[in-house]
Amino acid sequence: MDMSSRSNPEQTGMGNVQERIKKLTEQLVRYNKNYYEEDAPVISDREYDEMLKELKSLEDSYPALKMKNSPTEHVGGKVSGKFEKVNHRVPVISLDNSYDQNELLSFDNRVKKRAASSGDMKYVLEPKIDGLSVVLQYNDGILVRGATRGDGITGEDITDNLRTIKSIPETIEFKGELDVRGEVYIGKKDFLKLNRRQEIEGGQIFANPRNAAAGSLRQIDASLVRERPLSIFIFNLQYISGMSFSYHHETLEFLGNQGFTCADSRECRNMDEVMKLCTYWEEERKNLDYDIDGLVVKVDSLELRERLGLKEKSPRWAIAYKFKAEEQETEVLDIEVQVGRTGAVTPRARFKPVKIAGSTVSFATLHNQDYVKEKDIRVGDTVLVHKAGEVIPEVVRVLKDRRKHELPMFEMPEVCPSCETQLVRLEGEAVLRCPNHEECPAQNLRGLIHFVSKGAMDIDGLGESLVEKFSDLGMISYPSDIYQLGEEEISVLEGMGEKSAKSLTDAIEESKSRGLDRVIFSLGIPLVGAKAAKLLADKFGSMSSLEKAEFGDIADIYGIGNKIAEKVTAFFKSENNLREIARLEAAGVKMNYEKKTSGLGEMIFAGKTFVLTGTLEKYTRDKASEIIEENGGKTSSSVSRKTDYVLAGKEAGSKLKKAESLGVVIISESEFEDMLNG
Repeated sequence: MDMSSRSNPEQTGMGNVQERIKKLTEQLVRYNKNYYEEDAPVISDREYDEMLKELKSLEDSYPALKMKNSPTEHVGGKVSGKFEKVNHRVPVISLDNSYDQNELLSFDNRVKKRAASSGDMKYVLEPKIDGLSVVLQYNDGILVRGATRGDGITGEDITDNLRTIKSIPETIEFKGELDVRGEVYIGKKDFLKLNRRQEIEGGQIFANPRNAAAGSLRQIDASLVRERPLSIFIFNLQYISGMSFSYHHETLEFLGNQGFTCADSRECRNMDEVMKLCTYWEEERKNLDYDIDGLVVKVDSLELRERLGLKEKSPRWAIAYKFKAEEQETEVLDIEVQVGRTGAVTPRARFKPVKIAGSTVSFATLHNQDYVKEKDIRVGDTVLVHKAGEVIPEVVRVLKDRRKHELPMFEMPEVCPSCETQLVRLEGEAVLRCPNHEECPAQNLRGLIHFVSKGAMDIDGLGESLVEKFSDLGMISYPSDIYQLGEEEISVLEGMGEKSAKSLTDAIEESKSRGLDRVIFSLGIPLVGAKAAKLLADKFGSMSSLEKAEFGDIADIYGIGNKIAEKVTAFFKSENNLREIARLEAAGVKMNYEKKTSGLGEMIFAGKTFVLTGTLEKYTRDKASEIIEENGGKTSSSVSRKTDYVLAGKEAGSKLKKAESLGVVIISESEFEDMLNG
C-alpha cells in the first residue's frame, strides 16, 4: 500500500476509518476529563487502554487523519482554572500499561537490545499506588511548591493543600534544588471511614480511594483538605542540582534519608524475579493497608535509561503491570435513592446478590444522575461489578448486548422521597438536595446516627439499627431526646432486656462528659470534621463563646478558613439549632473544653513530633494520635531527624529500625503514659 492510499481511507474503501478515529478521540478526551479533571472515571483502565491502543493503531496506519487533540499525544487532562498554573522543571511522564506477563517479556527483550551488559539488566519493582501524582519542589532545603501532574508540562499549584499532609516534610537536609514525584493516596480503612462519614453527612460518596485523594487535593480551601486522611509515597527523583547517581535504587535511599516516605521497592536481578513478584503481589496486595492496582517495573541503571529514551508520552525504560480486577455479572433489580444528613439525594443500585473478592455484594452507589446517564444503567440490565480498590462495589459497565428489550431510563425524583419537598440542584454541584433540613425525617435520622457515632458522642451500644428503631417508634427525634431515654422504656423493646437497657443508659450517661470538641463535631455542622471541631473548641473554650463568635474570629483560626467559618456562623444563627444546644446542656452534656497541661502551665507535648509504629495494647493509633494532639504535639507517618519520639508497640517494623539508625528517642507505651502523668 502506498502512502497516498494509507493517508486517504476513502480511496481504499475505508470511509468509516475517519469517523472511527473521530469517535475514539472524542470519547477518550471525555474519559480523560472524567478521570483527571473531575475525579469521576466512568470506564475501567483496561477498557480505556484498549480504546487507546485501537486509536494508536489507526493513527499509525492513517497519520493524516490524526486529530490535533489526540489523547495519544497528551498526558493526563487539562489544567483547571481553580489554581495557578505551574510549569514543571522536568516533564512528568506517564507509563505504558501491560496486562499479562507476555507483555513484560516483550518489554524485557526491548531493554536487552539496548543494554551494554547483563549488569545493566537489573530492575526495580515498585507498587503502583492508586492515587494522585504530584511533584514537590524544594529550594535550599525548604518546600516551596507542590503541583499536580496536569498535562505533564503544566500542572496546578496546590502547595497549601499539600502542606496539610503530615508525611510531606516542610524542610530537608539537602540544600540544593530538588524535585521529587509522589503519589498522594488514602488508606483502605481511612477510605471506608471517609465514605461512611460522607454518607452520613450527605456529602460526595467516592467511587474509590484514588477519586477521594484527587478530589480532596482539588479543594480550594486547605482547611477542608486538612480533614481528609491523606498520605504520600515518593517514588521518583525528578531533578537534583549538584549531585548525580548511577542507579534508581540509590536515589530512593537518598530520598528516604531526607525524610520522605518512599514506596516499598524491590531490586530484581532479571525479569524472572520480576514476574515471580508480580504473581506474589497479585494475591498479597489484599493484605496491604493501601490500594495498589499493579506494579511498576523500572530499569535500575540511569545510564541505560538515557540510552533507551522516551516515546511520545511514556518512557521506554519503565512499564506498569496492571492486576486483573475480579468482576462478576449480576442483574440490576432496582435503583433506589437515599437522603443524606445534609439533604444530598444519591441513587443506589440494588443487585441480585453476587460474591466478589470474598464477600457478597448487593448494592453499589451510583453517585448522581450524570453518572447513571453516562454509564446508561437501567433496572433490569445485566452489569459487570467489581470492588474498586478491593473495597467499594462499583458498576464497571452495562452488558448492553444482553439487554433483550428497551428498558426505561432512570430519572431522579423531583421531590424528596422522605418528606416530598421539591429537590434543588445548587450551582456547581452534581447532586440534588432536599432543602427541608429541619423537618425531613431522613435527614433527621442521619443526623441522629452521626451524633451517636464513634468520632462524635460515641455512645456504645446505640448503633444505626437501634437508632432507626427508636426513631420509628417516635422515642427520639432530636439528639437531646437520647438523654431522656430511661431503662424501663428501653427494656420493653424487642431484643432488649434489663441488662442491655442498663448498659445503654450507662453509655448514654458516660457520653455527657466527652467534651466540647466532640459535641461540636456531633452537631453535624456542614464541613466541620473532627479536626476543625477541635480547633474551634481550643479557640473558644465553651459553647456559649462559640455561639457568639463573629465570622472573622472563626475564619482567622489557622486550619479553618472562610468556607467553614461561613457554615459555622450560619449554623449558630438558627433558632432551632440554639434551642437544641440548650436542651443538650440542660440534659448535662459538657459544653466546655479542658486542655491537658503538664502542671507547669504548658501543653505536655507542645512542639513535639511523634511517629507511631507497631500495635499498642491500650490504645488504637487514632486514640494515641488524638491524645498527642490534645496535648500540643503532632504525629507524622514517617521517621526523620526532626522526629522527637517514636512510640513503638508490638511487631514494630521498618520505622523502628530507621529511628534506631537516626538516634531518635524510642518510647514504649508505659513510658508514653509516664510522660502523660508528668
